[in-house]
Amino acid sequence: MEYFAQYNHAIFALGAFALIVLILNPLSANIKTNQGVESGAMPEADYNSKSYRWSRAYMNAMEISGPFAAATIAAIMAGGSPLASLFLVSRLIVTFIHIKGIGNKNMGPRTLVFAFGLFCVCGLALIAMIGALS
Repeated sequence: MEYFAQYNHAIFALGAFALIVLILNPLSANIKTNQGVESGAMPEADYNSKSYRWSRAYMNAMEISGPFAAATIAAIMAGGSPLASLFLVSRLIVTFIHIKGIGNKNMGPRTLVFAFGLFCVCGLALIAMIGALS
């Protein structure tokens, strides 16, 4: 593990984000069930609905999981990955915003923080690509 010591923060971010997704899954499912939404179905798109907000928090996390994992692992292999920790912080904030229903439906704080996390993943991918070509 000595070789990976310089990437501890990125490895931690990968593990922590996996746990966030795994925790959101049963919590959002339970809330949907309690509000009468069938298993596997999406609640009606209404940000006033607790089940919709929790479901979107989970689905949003799932949508970015693959790109985050791939870019972070590639960046580690290429020798640089400091953006993974910033991404993790942005995802915690996005999850909180989703669950609490903060801001507008479109172009509110959720969109801005999501975009910041998206740019972190893009940065990780670029670090990996530049490192691979160096």
